[in-house]
Amino acid sequence: MLTTFSFETSTLNEEGQEVERASGTVSGWSQTLPDGIMLELVEIPSGTFLMGSPASEGEPDERPPHWVTIPSFFMGRFQITQAEWRAIASLPQVKTELAAQPSHFEGDRLPVEKVTWFDALEGCARLSHLTGRIWRLPSEAEWEYACRAGTTTPFAFGETLTGAIANFDAHLPYKSEPEGEYRFRTVEVGSLGVANEFGLFDLHGNVWEWCLDVWHDSYVGAPTDGSSWTTGGNQALRVLRGGSWDYVAHGCRSAFRDRGNPRVASPFNGLRVVMEQIP
Repeated sequence: MLTTFSFETSTLNEEGQEVERASGTVSGWSQTLPDGIMLELVEIPSGTFLMGSPASEGEPDERPPHWVTIPSFFMGRFQITQAEWRAIASLPQVKTELAAQPSHFEGDRLPVEKVTWFDALEGCARLSHLTGRIWRLPSEAEWEYACRAGTTTPFAFGETLTGAIANFDAHLPYKSEPEGEYRFRTVEVGSLGVANEFGLFDLHGNVWEWCLDVWHDSYVGAPTDGSSWTTGGNQALRVLRGGSWDYVAHGCRSAFRDRGNPRVASPFNGLRVVMEQIP
């Protein structure tokens, strides 16, 4: 059902100091799963953005920067939790079996991890079968657009990132902020209190998030319509986004890209789901 969510967001300067905190509301969707579990999604508005990073910020595989136009869609307000995953795993099988509790770190509100890309596809297929709507992983372009939420800085929160608002290895400062905390594990989704301007939580750190796309070493020839890039490239690898609890800030930037074997389950990798707009 359609609903509204409230959230707070934060803006940091290069010293890691909060220079602004604001409140907002966003339209969304709440989906009831087995056992009364509620899966919350945020409506992401359509728009055009510059995907990738300049040479002064990022890695060669984040270039060339290119304009992408994104249709509106719904995206998970949080990374899929272990309670949500158990509910999804209890749904009728579509193609493959799913382990109800695959994670290394255990807790209902912790993000599920140790899910393969193929596990993630099966989970989305089960949600589609349950609801009659199209659920899937985000395209890489959708993921970066949703993460940036209108920003052009390295992070949705500004010029740097701190352990106070994201779960990553904050021992190595990104800019001029003090050395921060390294928790050595996942934290409960949303527990650090701030979202980006679209009302999405934990896009920087906690667990890597699978995308639909095949890995390509650059953006030469990349789609500009927000669709997933599944032709060419290295078909043995799939894109991961967002960094994780064991990555330093550089690897948690909005533009940072990683890749993984779609059949390997890792305690660093989870997922966030997309539901296509209802006609």
